[in-house]
Amino acid sequence: MASPTSGWPRLEVEEHRWRTALPPEALSASARARLSRPYASAVVPRIAEADVALPRPTAAAAEEASRLVRDFDQDVGGEVAPFAAVLLRSESASSSQIENLTSGARQIALAEIGEDARANARLIVGNVHAMNAALALSERIDMDAVLAMHAALMQPSSFAGTLRDEQVWIGGSAWSPHGAGFVPPHQRLVADALDDLVTFARRGDVPALSHAALAHAQFETIHPFVDGNGRTGRALVHAMLRHRGLTRAVTVPVSAGLLVDTDRYFSALTAYRDGDPAAIVDALAEAAVLSVANGRELVQDLREARATWAANLRARSDSAAWRLLDVVLRHPVLGTEVVRAELGVTQPNARRAIDHLVDAGALTEVAGRRRSILWQSSEVITALDAFAARAGRRALGAVEG
Repeated sequence: MASPTSGWPRLEVEEHRWRTALPPEALSASARARLSRPYASAVVPRIAEADVALPRPTAAAAEEASRLVRDFDQDVGGEVAPFAAVLLRSESASSSQIENLTSGARQIALAEIGEDARANARLIVGNVHAMNAALALSERIDMDAVLAMHAALMQPSSFAGTLRDEQVWIGGSAWSPHGAGFVPPHQRLVADALDDLVTFARRGDVPALSHAALAHAQFETIHPFVDGNGRTGRALVHAMLRHRGLTRAVTVPVSAGLLVDTDRYFSALTAYRDGDPAAIVDALAEAAVLSVANGRELVQDLREARATWAANLRARSDSAAWRLLDVVLRHPVLGTEVVRAELGVTQPNARRAIDHLVDAGALTEVAGRRRSILWQSSEVITALDAFAARAGRRALGAVEG
């Protein structure tokens, strides 16, 4: 059924019986009565050939946001410094933060180089892998690409890259979908719904940012995986922006913009399911504008730090220390093995390059380590943590199915 205001198809529902694995004696009489009633799950409408008719203000906002994204991509992507890698990591951290997976920049940097780090930091690095997979696969938006994004995110879990074969739900109790905030489609409908979404995602007649927003909302509605749907769905946004050519060199950290008002983001997904496509396009457009401003501030902080280091660096022009300046922007925590791998130098030359950057004030040794010796850039870590702080608060109680 289409919305009477937008023409966009809205969800329908179907009823199912729930079979609980709990023994009867573990349930109260009221719980047994509730579980004996049918629950309703979504039936996702087909959108592959749906007419996309957005209100004029929404279309204009999306176009303005697209211009800012394109300009940012051109300005930052043309620089020699590795800002693309930094921005991709920032997007991955922000996307994870929407799901209440938070970690400081130092822990994320430790996890990226395989050092001991907290669990959340390791999960965020999984999101970095998913983002890299999304961009690598952006030339072909198909079912295999979506599964590969999820596999990169969720490895080594047994369900990584596998469509769910069970009912999932968002909110409510852990025992049944009764009373849940949203119940995605029954598992038998997932593959067909995702095929339809992929067909929609390959269209070229919808403006790129609006296209990505609608595909993302449809993906979150299908909820095709047991876990990792939110992060995979936001990686899909970036695959589509790259596929459509809106971005070519960098990842605009739109999740940092969504973090500014996660209540609005989740409400927009609900409105989409009720047949209002404008809300999610408005939310993504505003998030893009905010993320470009935040991203420019991060890039400027890193430019200034690198310029200071370069001014203080006392090394021959052919020294590996000069090349190490950009490695530090990508790896704000590192050891000699990272330097050897990145620069292709011997262990003694790696250590000499590190010593030069210590003298220049770019690196300090990480204290209190018993096994490996590491160095860190406090300025880069501070800049990354400041970027995360500017992204805003998290919505309380936001969960990812």
